[in-house]
Amino acid sequence: MGFNCGIVGLPNVGKSTIFNALTAAGATAANFPFCTIEPNVGVVPVPDPRLTRLAKLANSKSVVPTAMEVVDIAGLVAGASKGEGLGNKFLSHIRQVDAVAHVVRCFESQDVAHVSGRVDPASDIEIIRTELLLADIDTLQRRIDAAARGKKTGDKVMLAAIPRYEALIEKLNTGQLARQAFDEGDAALCADLFLLTAKPLIYVMNMDDKELGQDTPGKRAVAEIAARDGAKAVEICGKIEAELMELDEEGKQMFLEDLGLSEPGLNHFIRDGYSLLGLITYFTTGPKESRAWTVRKGSTAPQAAGVIHSDFERGFIRAEVYSYEDIDRLGSEPAVREKGLLRVEGRDYVVKDGDVMFFRFNV
Repeated sequence: MGFNCGIVGLPNVGKSTIFNALTAAGATAANFPFCTIEPNVGVVPVPDPRLTRLAKLANSKSVVPTAMEVVDIAGLVAGASKGEGLGNKFLSHIRQVDAVAHVVRCFESQDVAHVSGRVDPASDIEIIRTELLLADIDTLQRRIDAAARGKKTGDKVMLAAIPRYEALIEKLNTGQLARQAFDEGDAALCADLFLLTAKPLIYVMNMDDKELGQDTPGKRAVAEIAARDGAKAVEICGKIEAELMELDEEGKQMFLEDLGLSEPGLNHFIRDGYSLLGLITYFTTGPKESRAWTVRKGSTAPQAAGVIHSDFERGFIRAEVYSYEDIDRLGSEPAVREKGLLRVEGRDYVVKDGDVMFFRFNV
């Protein structure tokens, strides 16, 4: 599994429409708040043209992309941290994900009601942002109270940590997100608290189809907020993505060409998610199967082998490695070998995005 991403936002901003387009899972999408009560979960293959090319060169019988898990969480409203709109339940769902995709409505429509009565991306972001901050402050205060009462294991350690928790609360009260407010060691100290604003964040701007690629006030506002929050921002049109979902591959390509687009907007979203979480992809390929594997940036060859099977890591001997760019340029693995571009790497080798790898191991 590549990564796990929760989709959040106000009601009626297009979360479930985007979830449907990602997963083709048929989640409920309706024009009234809280039509999604329990989170919908889907697994999405990660598009990577490099994998398609490798499979073609190796004449692979099967192609297996890496995947991301997407969780469609019900719409949050002002007061969610205090339980408004079933908020506490919905916030608990967010705690379980690796990253947060905050869908922001940037389109006008008479047919889709806005929970605040008007479309204002900056204001919408602040509502959700405030609720997540308030929930984190509450979580930290609960930890402080528990430590002060001596009900937490490792009382001395927890008591010593209270000033750091209090300092973090002060920063959150000024509007800083936890991941921006952390001092050295704070992330490890708070790891078991699953703070909502410590998670990597992507703002997904749900645009009108006529405004894709255009410079609009709403887009500028979201981009400024993303820069402030150390987040990424990507624009898509939920309506277009939903229409693409209904087409076969040939139809999708023709539709995208008619719109002047090179690929679906959701592809950008997935790639941004990978980048945000510091993930990279390496490949294994051969006549039987070509497959993409996800590892964290900085992973060593044995760690990458362990993603395939723990025995590969435990019994790691060496890895035979070449780059996707080399095989793409030369057209075959024998040609890569002939040019001396296939390398033998040991335990300390740090895997690079686009590496094609074959592991030797002995258990």
